[in-house]
Amino acid sequence: MKKFFSVEDIVNVYDLIKEAIFLKKNPYNFKYNKTIGLVFFNPSLRTRISSQKAAFNLGCHTWILDIHKDSWKIEMNDGEVMKSTQEHIKEAVSVMSMYCDILAVRTFPSLSDRDYDYNEVLFKKILNYSRVPVVNMESATLHPLQSLADVITIAEFTSFFRKKCKVVLSWAPHVKPLPHSVPNSFSQWISKIEEVNFIITCPEGYNLCKKFSDGVVTIQNQNKAFENADFIYAKNWSSYYNYGKILCNDDVGSNDWMITKNKMERTNKAKFMHCLPVRRNVVVEDSVLDSDDSIVLEQSENRIYSAQIVFKKIIESL
Repeated sequence: MKKFFSVEDIVNVYDLIKEAIFLKKNPYNFKYNKTIGLVFFNPSLRTRISSQKAAFNLGCHTWILDIHKDSWKIEMNDGEVMKSTQEHIKEAVSVMSMYCDILAVRTFPSLSDRDYDYNEVLFKKILNYSRVPVVNMESATLHPLQSLADVITIAEFTSFFRKKCKVVLSWAPHVKPLPHSVPNSFSQWISKIEEVNFIITCPEGYNLCKKFSDGVVTIQNQNKAFENADFIYAKNWSSYYNYGKILCNDDVGSNDWMITKNKMERTNKAKFMHCLPVRRNVVVEDSVLDSDDSIVLEQSENRIYSAQIVFKKIIESL
């Protein structure tokens, strides 16, 4: 593996999931004397700590840079007269990549300029200027390490897809506009699993970009979507067509789209999933999140092994 930007960098998703599950059972069997740089353009809890843990499991060293706290102010645009910024991204990324064997980067969308975000302008620059393989710890449109952890989790709860299952990605309310990276990426990854009947349910105006959801059934009736589902994955995202906007004017926390115990009773005793952090009693009721069918912590744990298998595959290709 020469880089990890999306599922398209994976030769065989099933093989990668199998290797990750094996690695989870034997996390310390492989030791490499390498350095992994972790660069954050926005805050992180699970991504930061799980990536560190994954590196440590492989016997690797890490350094961490919070761009807005630890570095000079970086100029992102070409051709600028740099009077208010001290360092250009060309030199910044080039230099950072000289100090590690793998450069893992987390960026964030503007949610104001759809063309800029969906063309992944910033991340493409990082890929171009880095002298070492780059790992996407989240970009403007995708979050592949999260999605790999998600499909690993589903694999574990279906005995590696030995039984066909229905997975529903459900939009849920939130107090502010959120990116599309998690739903886009999850749609990409889960669509690679033949044993899954995948459905997206969201209010009118919240359909995902067709690039990431082409061929996926999307319906506006959440109750109908939940019928006989085996997994309910709740996530909020802002509008793609009215880019970055919140279109629903209902009071946040209303039961119109929040995941509730009553709605979960329509399912086939479905497992509840969320990438975290999650706003209780806004996105999901306490009774669902705290139930035995909630597997959000299992998802979070698997963030270690999604990062670890990706780091391992890249190191082996160096």
